[in-house]
Amino acid sequence: QVQLVESGGDLVQAGGSLRLSCAASGSIFSINFMGWYRQAPGKQRELVAAITSDSSTNYADSVKGRFTISRDNANHTVYLQMNSLKPEDTAVYYCKATGLRRVGPANAAAFASWGQGTQVTVSS
Repeated sequence: QVQLVESGGDLVQAGGSLRLSCAASGSIFSINFMGWYRQAPGKQRELVAAITSDSSTNYADSVKGRFTISRDNANHTVYLQMNSLKPEDTAVYYCKATGLRRVGPANAAAFASWGQGTQVTVSS
């Protein structure tokens, strides 16, 4: 099993900044994809930013220029630096990771794991 634990969510005023962290642990062989998603009340979960093992990144149009995703491969951690926050950024932010987990001494299996979510609230 691979577990993800997010942290860093908080209440912040519009224009402020937050940094979210997501650490993966467990029987990890390799992590390819790490991404941040968010879900606001009454809305579908949407991709905010993603980063692959070769550091290729992808951002939702709504956050380009304001958010930056990065990762620490050695510690299986992904970060989301959020600047110039807007009230419409208010949501529960979820971390997702996909890759290979160890199964026994010589085998690996694909995994896809989600974190439990962290609340980000931006007041106007």
